[in-house]
Amino acid sequence: MSDATYAGAIVMEVDGREVEIVSLKPQTTTGRKPVKTMNRKGRVLGYADGITEHKLSVTAALPIDGTQIDWANITKAKITIFPINKEDKRTSYLDCFTLETSEQYEADNEARIDIEMQALHKIEE
Repeated sequence: MSDATYAGAIVMEVDGREVEIVSLKPQTTTGRKPVKTMNRKGRVLGYADGITEHKLSVTAALPIDGTQIDWANITKAKITIFPINKEDKRTSYLDCFTLETSEQYEADNEARIDIEMQALHKIEE
């Protein structure tokens, strides 16, 4: 049996509204940097801890119910990844804010918007 974990629904909560996310690509940067010292071995001997950052590439379907979301000015959003298996934990990114937006239109699919975001917190619920 495989121990693979599959994501179920991905939902973004913005100003009390739920937006269905088509795709999500989270990237975590640890902020660690190598400390280069002058030594006989001529190699890095350690690292310095830094500030962890959570960058998110989000694609959402544009809603057709007539309501508008100001995608460029999203602050304090929450993105939750719901696992398919009930016993697995949800992953949530909190206090997400928009860095960049771009729209895309295709003949076969719905209109979508790509959003580059940054989250202040990542938690396992």
